[in-house]
Amino acid sequence: MKFAVRSRPAPSRPGVHGPARVHRRTASLLGRLRVGDVAVLDHVDMDRETAQSLVDAGVVAVVNAGPMISGRYPNLGPERLVEAGVLVVDSAGPEVFDRLKDGTEVRIDGGVVYAGDDLVAAARELTPDLVRSEMAKARSGLAAQLESFTHNSTEFLRREQDLLLHGHGVPSTATEMAGRPVVVAVRSHGWEDELRGIKPFVREQRPVLVGVDRGADALASAGHRPDVVVVTGDGDDQPSAAVLRKARDVVVLVERGAPRSATEHLERLGIRPLRFETSATTEDAALLLASAHQASLIVGVGMHATLDEFLDRRRAGLASTFLTRLKLGPDLVDAAALPRLYDGAVRPRHLVGALAAGVLALAAAVSVTPVGQEWVDDVSPAVSRTTSDLIDNVRGLLP
Repeated sequence: MKFAVRSRPAPSRPGVHGPARVHRRTASLLGRLRVGDVAVLDHVDMDRETAQSLVDAGVVAVVNAGPMISGRYPNLGPERLVEAGVLVVDSAGPEVFDRLKDGTEVRIDGGVVYAGDDLVAAARELTPDLVRSEMAKARSGLAAQLESFTHNSTEFLRREQDLLLHGHGVPSTATEMAGRPVVVAVRSHGWEDELRGIKPFVREQRPVLVGVDRGADALASAGHRPDVVVVTGDGDDQPSAAVLRKARDVVVLVERGAPRSATEHLERLGIRPLRFETSATTEDAALLLASAHQASLIVGVGMHATLDEFLDRRRAGLASTFLTRLKLGPDLVDAAALPRLYDGAVRPRHLVGALAAGVLALAAAVSVTPVGQEWVDDVSPAVSRTTSDLIDNVRGLLP
C-alpha cells in the first residue's frame, strides 16, 4: 500500500520579493505602481513628495540607479521611505534597466538585486543610520545651493514681476473668494492629519476649497468637494475625472504662449478650463490665485516651511515658492498650526454668557406678566432701601 507523500514547500529565499516596475522617469512610473511592487527608477536626490507618492502606492522596495542623496542638499525623500518601512537600495547603476524587464520577479537581499538566480546589481542598502549620516554631510554644502537659489530667484522675479507685484495674468473664477477664507490642499507629507486638524474650521467657516493636482482627490477622500482645482497642463499628477467635473472652476497652468492643445485633454472630458500662463509651480499658482482674488485668509494643507522642507521642494520651483511666500506674507497660515489658533471649542465663558443672556431674557418676559408685576412691586422697596443704605455708607467714607 502506497501512502501519499506530502511535499513540503521549498523555503523562501531571504530578502524582499516583488514584481519590478521599471522606468527611468519617476513621474511616468508612479501611475503604474501597485501594492507589493518593486519600483526601479533613476532619481537623484529624491524629494519627500515623490517618496510619499511611492509610499501611497504601496511599494515594498525602491531600486535607484543613481544616488538617493548626492550631497548637494539635504533631500527628505530617503528618510520618508525608510520611515515607512520601504526597503531602499541606491547606486545600482544604469545597467539595471538593461537587465530588468517590467514585471520580472525580483529579490533584494543585503543590497543585492536578483532576478531569479541571476545577480542583476550590487547596490547600497540605505539604513536609518546611513540616511542620517548622509543628510548631515549634505547640510554642510548648503551655502553653495543658497547662492544658486539667489540667482534663480532674481530670474523668476524678472519673468513673473507683473504676476507677483500686480496680479496680472490671474484668471477670473466663477467661485467668489473675496473676503472669504481659502484652504489650498496639496497631497504631500502629513496631509491627512492636517485635514483632520482643521475640520472644525472648515465646518464653521465654510472656506473656499482649492485642490492642487492630486490634492483635489485628497479633499474628496476626506469628504469635501473642491470648489477650485489647479492642475498642470502636461502633468502626470492630475486628479480623477470625477473630481474635476464636480469642481466649479478648473485652472490649468501652461507655459506662456502655449497652444490650445495644452488643454484639449480636459476639454474632451467636458470641462472648460481656465488658462493660467505662468512658470510658477502648481502649488504656488494656487496660492497666488487666492491672493489675487482677495481671500481674507489662506490655509495651506500639505505645505511646510522649515529650511529642510523648503530646500527639498522641486529645484526648479524653489524660487517660485520663496517669492510666493514673501508675496502672501501674513495672509498664509500653515494648516499644522491652525488647530493651535482655532479649534472651534466652546469655552466656559461662552456658556456663562449664554446662561446670563437666557436669564435676562426670562426675567424680561416674566416682568411684563401680572405675576411678574407683583414680584417687581414686592421687590422694589427692598431694592430701594438697599441702594439708599449703600449710598449713605459710601458718603460716610468720603471726607
